Amino acid sequence: MNYLLDTHAFLWWIGGDARFSAPARRILEDPKHTIFFSVASIWEIVLKFKLGKLRLPEPLNDYLLRQIQNNRIELLTIHANHVFGMLPLPMHHRDPFDRLLIAQAQTEDMVLVSNDPQLTSYAVRVLW
Repeated sequence: MNYLLDTHAFLWWIGGDARFSAPARRILEDPKHTIFFSVASIWEIVLKFKLGKLRLPEPLNDYLLRQIQNNRIELLTIHANHVFGMLPLPMHHRDPFDRLLIAQAQTEDMVLVSNDPQLTSYAVRVLW
Protein backbone atom coordinates (compact mmCIF):
# COMPACT_ATOMS: atom_id res chain seq x y z
CA MET A 1 0.00 0.00 0.00
CA ASN A 2 1.15 3.54 -0.73
CA TYR A 3 0.79 6.33 1.83
CA LEU A 4 1.11 10.09 1.30
CA LEU A 5 2.12 12.13 4.34
CA ASP A 6 0.35 15.41 5.04
CA THR A 7 2.84 18.13 5.96
CA HIS A 8 2.08 18.10 9.69
CA ALA A 9 2.10 14.28 9.74
CA PHE A 10 5.60 14.27 8.26
CA LEU A 11 6.87 16.81 10.78
CA TRP A 12 5.26 15.01 13.71
CA TRP A 13 6.53 11.60 12.57
CA ILE A 14 10.15 12.62 12.03
CA GLY A 15 10.11 14.73 15.21
CA GLY A 16 8.75 11.92 17.37
CA ASP A 17 5.80 14.11 18.35
CA ALA A 18 3.29 12.42 20.71
CA ARG A 19 0.42 13.78 18.58
CA PHE A 20 1.35 11.34 15.81
CA SER A 21 -1.09 8.45 16.02
CA ALA A 22 0.08 5.00 17.06
CA PRO A 23 -1.86 3.22 14.24
CA ALA A 24 -0.26 5.47 11.62
CA ARG A 25 3.18 4.93 13.18
CA ARG A 26 2.78 1.13 13.04
CA ILE A 27 1.80 1.21 9.37
CA LEU A 28 4.53 3.64 8.31
CA GLU A 29 7.21 1.67 10.12
CA ASP A 30 6.22 -1.50 8.24
CA PRO A 31 8.66 -1.83 5.32
CA LYS A 32 6.05 -3.49 3.10
CA HIS A 33 4.38 -0.07 2.70
CA THR A 34 5.74 2.78 0.60
CA ILE A 35 5.64 6.25 2.13
CA PHE A 36 5.52 9.34 -0.06
CA PHE A 37 6.07 12.99 0.72
CA SER A 38 4.94 15.60 -1.78
CA VAL A 39 7.14 18.36 -3.11
CA ALA A 40 4.09 20.54 -2.32
CA SER A 41 4.70 19.83 1.38
CA ILE A 42 8.35 20.82 1.05
CA TRP A 43 7.16 24.06 -0.53
CA GLU A 44 4.74 24.60 2.38
CA ILE A 45 7.49 23.92 4.94
CA VAL A 46 9.84 26.39 3.24
CA LEU A 47 7.14 29.07 3.33
CA LYS A 48 6.38 28.44 7.02
CA PHE A 49 10.07 28.43 7.84
CA LYS A 50 10.65 31.74 6.04
CA LEU A 51 7.69 33.30 7.88
CA GLY A 52 9.13 32.19 11.23
CA LYS A 53 6.22 29.81 11.91
CA LEU A 54 8.45 26.74 11.97
CA ARG A 55 11.72 26.05 13.72
CA LEU A 56 13.98 23.15 12.87
CA PRO A 57 17.02 21.77 14.72
CA GLU A 58 19.38 22.43 11.80
CA PRO A 59 19.43 24.01 8.31
CA LEU A 60 16.16 23.35 6.55
CA ASN A 61 17.29 21.58 3.38
CA ASP A 62 19.88 19.39 5.15
CA TYR A 63 17.36 18.38 7.79
CA LEU A 64 14.49 17.60 5.40
CA LEU A 65 16.58 15.68 2.89
CA ARG A 66 18.25 13.58 5.61
CA GLN A 67 14.90 12.80 7.26
CA ILE A 68 13.41 11.81 3.91
CA GLN A 69 16.32 9.46 3.26
CA ASN A 70 16.57 8.05 6.81
CA ASN A 71 12.84 7.30 6.97
CA ARG A 72 12.73 5.61 3.51
CA ILE A 73 10.36 8.22 2.16
CA GLU A 74 9.86 8.66 -1.58
CA LEU A 75 9.39 12.16 -2.98
CA LEU A 76 6.22 12.71 -5.01
CA THR A 77 6.67 15.38 -7.65
CA ILE A 78 3.84 17.63 -8.77
CA HIS A 79 2.46 16.78 -12.21
CA ALA A 80 -0.11 18.64 -14.29
CA ASN A 81 -2.66 15.86 -13.71
CA HIS A 82 -2.31 16.42 -9.95
CA VAL A 83 -3.06 20.13 -10.37
CA PHE A 84 -5.95 19.44 -12.75
CA GLY A 85 -7.23 16.93 -10.16
CA MET A 86 -7.99 19.91 -7.91
CA LEU A 87 -10.63 21.24 -10.34
CA PRO A 88 -13.51 18.93 -9.35
CA LEU A 89 -12.80 19.13 -5.61
CA PRO A 90 -15.52 20.90 -3.63
CA MET A 91 -14.28 23.82 -1.53
CA HIS A 92 -14.57 22.03 1.83
CA HIS A 93 -10.94 22.87 2.43
CA ARG A 94 -9.46 26.17 1.29
CA ASP A 95 -5.77 25.41 1.96
CA PRO A 96 -4.22 25.00 -1.51
CA PHE A 97 -1.49 22.66 -0.22
CA ASP A 98 -4.03 20.30 1.35
CA ARG A 99 -6.19 20.43 -1.77
CA LEU A 100 -3.17 19.46 -3.88
CA LEU A 101 -2.35 16.59 -1.51
CA ILE A 102 -5.95 15.36 -1.82
CA ALA A 103 -5.71 15.47 -5.62
CA GLN A 104 -2.36 13.67 -5.54
CA ALA A 105 -3.70 10.95 -3.24
CA GLN A 106 -6.72 10.47 -5.48
CA THR A 107 -4.74 10.49 -8.74
CA GLU A 108 -2.04 8.12 -7.44
CA ASP A 109 -4.44 5.89 -5.42
CA MET A 110 -2.71 6.58 -2.11
CA VAL A 111 -3.91 6.76 1.47
CA LEU A 112 -3.43 10.25 2.91
CA VAL A 113 -1.89 10.27 6.40
CA SER A 114 -3.38 13.22 8.28
CA ASN A 115 -5.32 14.19 11.37
CA ASP A 116 -7.11 17.03 9.55
CA PRO A 117 -10.84 16.26 9.96
CA GLN A 118 -11.74 18.37 6.90
CA LEU A 119 -10.02 15.84 4.63
CA THR A 120 -12.65 13.21 5.38
CA SER A 121 -15.15 15.36 3.44
CA TYR A 122 -13.41 14.28 0.25
CA ALA A 123 -13.36 11.00 -1.64
CA VAL A 124 -9.91 10.07 -0.32
CA ARG A 125 -8.80 7.40 2.14
CA VAL A 126 -7.35 8.95 5.29
CA LEU A 127 -5.23 7.21 7.93
CA TRP A 128 -4.82 8.55 11.42
